[in-house]
Amino acid sequence: MEKAAIKVVGLTKRFGAVAAVDGISLEVNRGEIFGFLGPNGAGKTTTVNILCTLMLPTSGRAVVNGFDVKKSPNQVRQSIGIIFQDPSLDERLTAYENLNFHGMIYHLPAKQRKARIDEVLRMVGLYNRKHSIVRAFSGGMKRRLEIARGLMHKPEVLFLDEPTTGLDPQTRQHIWDYVERLSREEGVTVFLTTHYMEEAEICGRVGIIDHGRIVDLAAPQALTEKYSVSSLNEVFLQVTGRDIRDETPDEKERSGMAIFARRRRR
Repeated sequence: MEKAAIKVVGLTKRFGAVAAVDGISLEVNRGEIFGFLGPNGAGKTTTVNILCTLMLPTSGRAVVNGFDVKKSPNQVRQSIGIIFQDPSLDERLTAYENLNFHGMIYHLPAKQRKARIDEVLRMVGLYNRKHSIVRAFSGGMKRRLEIARGLMHKPEVLFLDEPTTGLDPQTRQHIWDYVERLSREEGVTVFLTTHYMEEAEICGRVGIIDHGRIVDLAAPQALTEKYSVSSLNEVFLQVTGRDIRDETPDEKERSGMAIFARRRRR
C-alpha cells in the first residue's frame, strides 16, 4: 500500500484569470493529522473541494487513498468522510435518521447501518440522544453528530473544514481529543483546515497556503524554530502578513454536502 494517503502534484484551479490554487504539490501520510492553513481567499477551500471531488482542477493531479480525483471520483468519495465548515444536518430529523440517510447514500445494508449508527453515536457521546430531533441540539452536539455522520462508512481519510468554529473551549477540546484518538487508534488520515493556531499545533505537519501557493510546510515546532518565534500564530503572521483579507467568491462554501450527496447517488 502506498505510504501517502493524499498526493497532490502541480494542482491548479483557475476562475477566469484568477488562479485560486496555483500549482501546489504536497503529500499527506497515512494516519497523519495534517493541517492546512491560510488567510481568507488563500485557496484552502478550493483545494479541499478538489480533493473531495466537489470541483475539478484546471490542471495537475490529485490522488486520494490511491484514487485519482478526476478518473475515479466515486472511489474517492467512498473512501473519505467530510465535515464541512457550515452546518449540513437536517435539523427536522432525529440523530438516528440523519445517520441512517447517510448510510443509505453509501449503500450500507440495513443491518450494518443500524449497528454502525449505534457505534458512532457511542463514539461521540450521543447514543442516549439518538431519537432526539436535531433542532434541539446545542452547537457542540450538532458538530459531534456531523463527525459521527462523517465516520458512518468507515472512511480512511477524514476532511475537517474548520470543524470547531463557534464552539466553546470545552467542546473544541473534546472534539480534538477524539480526532487525535481516531488517528492514533484507528489509523484515520485527517486533513483539516482551521483558523485556530493552537488547534493546528496538534498536527504532525502543517502546510501554509497564500495566494494559491504553498509558502511553507513542516512540523509546527520546526516552523517556530525556523522563524525564531514562540507560536504557530506568529509564524502564520510572518509568512502571510498582517493585512485583513476578504473572502473571494471562489472560496465561499458551495453547499458542499448537497453537492456531495447528489454526486454520491449517481
